[in-house]
Amino acid sequence: MAEALNSWFMYLICGGIIAFIAVVCVIFMVRAYRAGLELGMDPQVLKNTVTSSVSFSILPSIGILLGVIALSGSLGIPWPWLRLSVIGALHYEVQVAQGAAEQVGMHTLSMAEMTPESFSTICLLMSVCIMWGMILSIFFNKKYTERLGGSASGGKPGKTAGFGDVAMTAMFIGLVSAYLGSYIGGLVSGGTGIVPIITVLVSGAVMGVFIWLSEKKGLRAVDNFSVAGAMLAGMLAAVIVS
Repeated sequence: MAEALNSWFMYLICGGIIAFIAVVCVIFMVRAYRAGLELGMDPQVLKNTVTSSVSFSILPSIGILLGVIALSGSLGIPWPWLRLSVIGALHYEVQVAQGAAEQVGMHTLSMAEMTPESFSTICLLMSVCIMWGMILSIFFNKKYTERLGGSASGGKPGKTAGFGDVAMTAMFIGLVSAYLGSYIGGLVSGGTGIVPIITVLVSGAVMGVFIWLSEKKGLRAVDNFSVAGAMLAGMLAAVIVS
């Protein structure tokens, strides 16, 4: 199964989609640059913007690379590469993939238990569950942006989307609590050990340091490094404890 998941055919399909997205990004970047020139913006300002964007995109992308590495052991390299390069997020991909694996009868999300049927089901579920953000944006994004601060077509500024912020925060807290509960349950039952708990604590502590530096010390630039830094610290702690 490992050969099939990392076959040239999988690389061709996933690589072709990623290449298409990359071309679209380049087209939008060029058009945005030209539009800036037409609006009378200073070319040096535009160049500095491009340079700073590139420099501040490198380190956060390490988190994406770590996600690809983490999932490649169970789903191969091409599929996680596609998911995390285009629209996916690591916490979402792992959670949905694990849930789908359990529903098809797999004990763990691993290459050893993977079958063509289970892989197809996992990929389908990962794709279906995340596409609704794009679909709903087509119908409701304009109204949502008007609430955030008024539309470009002259709409009146509205209130901030307080409910959306609260709902997203509550959902994330619930997700983290569910993971912590499973880790504590595994520790009590003797199934997983203390490594997941240590990993969570170290990652949370490092993320807290980044938030403190950003909000209390005014170092907003560290926000770009917080996810990758917390992931690296958590992984290092897991290796040391293990």
